[in-house]
Amino acid sequence: MSVELLVNVTPVETRVALVEQGLLQEVHIERQTKLGMVGNIYKGRVTRILPGMQAAFVDIGVDKAAFLHASDIVPHTECVNPEEKEHFQVQDIARLVSQGQHIIVQVVKDPIGTKGARLTTDITLPSRYLVFMPGSAHVGVSQKIHSQEERDRLKNCVEKYIDQDGGFIVRTAAEGVSERELEQDASFLKYVWNQIKGKRREAKDCAVLYEDLPLAFRLLRDFVGSHIDKIRIDSKETCEELKKFCSEFIPEVADCIELYEGLAPLFDMYDVESEIQRALERKVQLKSGGYLIIDQTEAMTTIDINTGAFVGHRNQEETIFNTNIEATKAIARQLRLRNLGGIIIIDFIDMQSEEHRRRVLSALESALSHDRDKTSINGFSHLGLVEMTRKRTRESLGHILCCDCPLCRGKGRIKSVDTVCSEILREVTRVHKSFNVEKYVVYASKDVAEALNNDSQHYLAELEVFLGRQIQVHAEPMYSQEQFDVVMM
Repeated sequence: MSVELLVNVTPVETRVALVEQGLLQEVHIERQTKLGMVGNIYKGRVTRILPGMQAAFVDIGVDKAAFLHASDIVPHTECVNPEEKEHFQVQDIARLVSQGQHIIVQVVKDPIGTKGARLTTDITLPSRYLVFMPGSAHVGVSQKIHSQEERDRLKNCVEKYIDQDGGFIVRTAAEGVSERELEQDASFLKYVWNQIKGKRREAKDCAVLYEDLPLAFRLLRDFVGSHIDKIRIDSKETCEELKKFCSEFIPEVADCIELYEGLAPLFDMYDVESEIQRALERKVQLKSGGYLIIDQTEAMTTIDINTGAFVGHRNQEETIFNTNIEATKAIARQLRLRNLGGIIIIDFIDMQSEEHRRRVLSALESALSHDRDKTSINGFSHLGLVEMTRKRTRESLGHILCCDCPLCRGKGRIKSVDTVCSEILREVTRVHKSFNVEKYVVYASKDVAEALNNDSQHYLAELEVFLGRQIQVHAEPMYSQEQFDVVMM
């Protein structure tokens, strides 16, 4: 499978696109005015404890207070009493932290919408082959390394580097690497941790102790062990920096990096811009003629599948089954592309055959197996809906690129012209009961004013007779459809 990373760099933002077999699969965006926080380590101060939620708000020096749940406080941190570490269980938040206490925390989820960042005291520092765990005293090996002999070798090698500072997790990319390379990684991570401890001692109050790598560097580090054919970058400066970074830390991908010097913009050459625009729409067209409708809300994301123009070739049941099978691949891609997380409800077209339902679930699981974010499928519910979850660590593509419409304020709808006309007539009646004036002047949008002067003119005339007052209507070009004013003359 052909896999390419495209890196588009501008002074305002950095965008990274993952393209597999010529098809866009993921988009990552980092803006200079809103850098991601995941992986950053802070010295924070507990500002408020919420016993009813078993959580605390922590000031880490940013605009929104961050959120720390009791289950995210691990036994090898200073938040837990030493005698409680041996038999650690999630306890009352009030016993784990106290108001005003300074603690070291790491961001595991960026702020999303009105919610602040999600924190943990389980600090981890990743590198090329290892993940350092301060306060821990053991070595873990990635489950993706299947050879027991290799697992034992890696564990024996890395156990030598455990000291009072912490332990390690061996990443998948470490399979087959030499002991010297593992030692270099361990030494580097301990050096970083010592730097963090030094900053912690110097910081008097809330402060950032460690910031994760910039987007492009971070993704290359996280993609270690994955097959990448090409990494194309349209910025000469960033290209040189990435080559230097990779030659030191990820030499196996250094030769894949190349500077893109084409006349057309990099993302246009791979149709990425058009795919991003399509990823912001509700409707996703399937090749067969069917389509998906994707709606993202605060609580969950819903996906509805329809046959559309697809009529099949045999019978209705076969048509429905084929549409659902095709939809599974489209759904898996859209979840990655739009970065949709949390609770996801999928309304497949109703199938009578239990075998068909089983095969659709199997196809969905297979399609989601390529997703780097953790997913969990609960199967069909009694209502015929598939319930699943996908780990959410950053904002969705729609939340990054879009904001609420100033007219509908995020509802997705505005009042109809007829509704606004009725509201205006009621408002004139209400005002008349409170004030004694000779004439009323109504200012409304162009469409509403035209409706009052034409289609609803007889209602306006009846109201003038009933009130015994003249009512004039004027169009105001700057008014939105729902906006109007009733002026007393």
